[in-house]
Amino acid sequence: MAGNPRNGRPYRTLCVQQRALGLPCWLCGRDIAYEITGPDAGRHPLAFTLDHYLPLSRGGDLLDPANARSAHRRCNSARGNRLTTAQPQASRRW
Repeated sequence: MAGNPRNGRPYRTLCVQQRALGLPCWLCGRDIAYEITGPDAGRHPLAFTLDHYLPLSRGGDLLDPANARSAHRRCNSARGNRLTTAQPQASRRW
């Protein structure tokens, strides 16, 4: 039986590469607290998590760098598996 692919070296390498880019959250546009690591990162809502543009449950590739996005844990969880295009909200309707 195969193990969880998120525990494998290729996935961890992709996470390290994405984290090194230091990008803001692709969903809300705010800075991510990249300094939060270790056990605290799994619980902190502003910590980095690897999100996928095309959710895995909808056919997205777990290890495709073109599908990888930096996100807050809170934003990633709130999005779930919905297809989303991150677009800044206008301050008012024009």
